[in-house]
Amino acid sequence: MLALLKNDDLGKLILRLTLGGLILFHGVAKLGNPGSLDFIGGQLTQHGLPGFIAYGVFIGEVIAPLLLIGGLYTRIGALLVVANMLFAIGLVHMHQLFTLGKQGGWALELQGFFLLSAVVVALLGSGRFAIRRD
Repeated sequence: MLALLKNDDLGKLILRLTLGGLILFHGVAKLGNPGSLDFIGGQLTQHGLPGFIAYGVFIGEVIAPLLLIGGLYTRIGALLVVANMLFAIGLVHMHQLFTLGKQGGWALELQGFFLLSAVVVALLGSGRFAIRRD
């Protein structure tokens, strides 16, 4: 039992599956609701950026999570998630950066979890349980 608790590769797998799986839900929801791209494109243009960058959400919320889940180019997938979360925080959630939610936790705890977990995966890599170990 103690050997199982000292398994770094299993920990990396669980982190990859958790991060990738949870973000993939957001990507699938956006695939099912094309209007969400209009909202993201509007946020981008309000900040002086071209609206077509909104399609990058599919890279950050569909392709990158699939890379994480499979352990294929894991560090690249994690960095794509980092970029996606920085855009999300910068474009939509900046006003909540220093606020608390209704239950007393940080208003951006989900976004913070996704961002920092992706940074950790980028630093640690895929581990042994991956299609392509890095």
